[in-house]
Amino acid sequence: MTTSEDLGRVVPEIVGRDMFDALVIRTDFSDDESWNVLVGELRRPWGPAGEFPARVQVVDVPAWSGATVDEVLAAVGEDEYLSVVFLADRHTMHSPARALLALTTIWEDEGDLDPVYYQELNESFERREFRSAPAAVHAVHANLTLGNMDFAEFAAAASAEPDQVLRPV
Repeated sequence: MTTSEDLGRVVPEIVGRDMFDALVIRTDFSDDESWNVLVGELRRPWGPAGEFPARVQVVDVPAWSGATVDEVLAAVGEDEYLSVVFLADRHTMHSPARALLALTTIWEDEGDLDPVYYQELNESFERREFRSAPAAVHAVHANLTLGNMDFAEFAAAASAEPDQVLRPV
């Protein structure tokens, strides 16, 4: 079990995650049918022709029920290879797109930064979250893990969509 002063609760430790597995944590347990459909979507092969196998670790443990963004980020903060975590929250379970909340786990400690550099950095990290369709989760995770793109690029792409949900191209 993992405890944190910031959490105010005890949540199970996430173990056995391979760095190439997208991490999806269920925080809403109000609709099992929607959850099962979502998991099915997450386990589908992905890529332009479906050529890549789905690599996902799904955390479906009631102890995570109602966990806030800050609680989740505090709990996964020790995983140095994790740059994004996806939450299946209330919005996910009740929206037709089943859009997951993507959260960046990478934050700079601004204490030692030059104020001008910090302003530029802060602008690039303006958003620490966006919504992602299940079909886009693997591309987001893979590209962030490999350093091909950064979180701000995905957040900007999502914000450009009418419903603010990133979908695969």
